[in-house]
Amino acid sequence: MKTNELPNSWSVTASATAAQYLERLARELDVPVSRYEEAERRYDSVGRWLCRDDSTLKDLNPDVYVQGSFRLGTPIRPINEDEHYDIDLVCELTASKTGNTQQQLKEMLGHEMRLYAKANSMQEVSEGRRCWTLQYADGAQFHLDALPALPDGEIKRQLLVEAHLNTDWASTAIAITDNEHPGYRSISERWPHSNPRGYTDWFRSRMKTSFRQIREAMAIEAKASVEDIPSYSVKTPLQQTVQILKRHRDMMFEDDSEHKPISVIITTLSGLAYQGERSVAEALGGILERMESHILYDHRRDVFIRNPTDPQENFADRWRGAPEKRTNFFRWLRQAQEDFANIATQVIPQRLVEAASRSFGARPAQAADAGRSRTVTLAGLYGKTSSVMTASHKLPAPWPASRTGSVAISHVTWTGKGFSRPTRLHSNGQPLVKGASLSFRASTDIPGPYEVFWQVVNTGVEATVAGKLRGGFDLGSVARGNVTHEEDAAYSGSHTIECFIVKDRHLAARSGAFVINVN
Repeated sequence: MKTNELPNSWSVTASATAAQYLERLARELDVPVSRYEEAERRYDSVGRWLCRDDSTLKDLNPDVYVQGSFRLGTPIRPINEDEHYDIDLVCELTASKTGNTQQQLKEMLGHEMRLYAKANSMQEVSEGRRCWTLQYADGAQFHLDALPALPDGEIKRQLLVEAHLNTDWASTAIAITDNEHPGYRSISERWPHSNPRGYTDWFRSRMKTSFRQIREAMAIEAKASVEDIPSYSVKTPLQQTVQILKRHRDMMFEDDSEHKPISVIITTLSGLAYQGERSVAEALGGILERMESHILYDHRRDVFIRNPTDPQENFADRWRGAPEKRTNFFRWLRQAQEDFANIATQVIPQRLVEAASRSFGARPAQAADAGRSRTVTLAGLYGKTSSVMTASHKLPAPWPASRTGSVAISHVTWTGKGFSRPTRLHSNGQPLVKGASLSFRASTDIPGPYEVFWQVVNTGVEATVAGKLRGGFDLGSVARGNVTHEEDAAYSGSHTIECFIVKDRHLAARSGAFVINVN
């Protein structure tokens, strides 16, 4: 059943000025790369400690990995400089539920965490409901929550099968400790469950295409392999939208953090509502418009926000005992819609800053405006290549995929005015002079007969004004076994061309984008 708590007709389109501003704002809200790297060093250090030769847990093969926003790529800078970053870890141990209670497993990890804190001259470890918390020294701005867990994918799968629910993500489920659980001190098969790896896989599946395109573009600019680009340096419109919504929530509930909408609800509903939009403004508008439609209700009108990787878990289960949490969520969503609509309609930079300051804070709002005069490259996380790779006018391939071979743009030359000899051109190389003639040759191992299509994607003011952004598919020709194509560098900007081989009405191979820069 759908709710009537919010209007379903809400919709807004951002101005070009506001759309560009929101891209910069998202970058200002993101955690600096140095923080990601520091977080990685800290949880690696804990993992090495638990696996050291004299660790009491060594024989239980500790598997330590990060969960939460740092794993999803959605952490945000604290509102105040004095606030800390949370690093959420899972310490997965190959122990048995038949030989250990939740309490015993938690104490086993607690013993080692106390030793770690002592060895590193840290404060005494504190115990939470589910985790052990390490507090780092003043100035580090980090605290680390370590969750003890056991692998429990098969048990979770059986429970879902019995309930006739989806088991697609169950294999990575874990059993966790919770000192408020009725079986905390008893030997039992029924432990609380979680699935941070499965949730991450689900969230990434919602943005798979844009993540891949942006990462490939970053690799091209950095002249590196895709694998060399760390996943935390890639930010998709879905991740950036989650960051914007979380900051808006934090500002709105700065004086009532206990009852603010929790991040996992915002992240889940955003992931469900995301439809592959290629810009922050489009994603933000679409998600705010569709978010409510993914909230379910039972026969008592209780809210059910289903965990996509564990259909038995309701992320809104605490709303029953705390109705103000439910009220605050819908109040926040209405305010987010109103504030985004206000920002989206602005075309004057100063008005944008004023509107954004109220929703996100003065510092990031002003920094996003100052960013208008800064050139940011993909090597620094974003840039013009990212824009052309994720341009909204770039159409998806219309053929069903059945990759049976490969194709590569193997040879590209350009000839400028007044030049008689063609010059070899490399992808994303030095800018060409406008008016140059381009010749592309592709090589493929697909046996004939087949069809060849070329996709040209232009960006920039000149191409926009001329109505030549393109983004569709042009039928090419194959002459004597040679796959070639000719173009002119007619517009300033960054542009791409990609070759597609279609056989029996299926996409047999695609080359990947070749980037051309034109002055």
